[in-house]
Amino acid sequence: MSTLAAGDGELGGILAFYSTHHLPPAELPQVYGEFYRVLAPGGRLLLVTRVGEEEHQRRTYGCGDGDPAPFDSYRLPADRIAGLLERAGFAITAQTLQAPEEGAKRPVVSFLARRPTTVEAP
Repeated sequence: MSTLAAGDGELGGILAFYSTHHLPPAELPQVYGEFYRVLAPGGRLLLVTRVGEEEHQRRTYGCGDGDPAPFDSYRLPADRIAGLLERAGFAITAQTLQAPEEGAKRPVVSFLARRPTTVEAP
């Protein structure tokens, strides 16, 4: 996600669905900047991720017939994610916080953001 194959302003939209919370928080500015780079002016980003209070978990699950695969999950507060998106240049147009579903432990946040069509003053 930090080096997408798309050209500058080439995409009309990006769906990041339960993917960015697997990246260390220090990598998120680069990733959100890359999303911004490849979106056309007016392009939309739908980002859905789990949230928490600066939590890091390392788990291992089996996938298919292969060996169990370890993975990391970093859960940040929703306001921190919003700030990172805004610093990347996005305008957040909608944000929802969903309570955990039965059996789940963490809430989920969804952001709908757009790349402005013009440079907006800070």
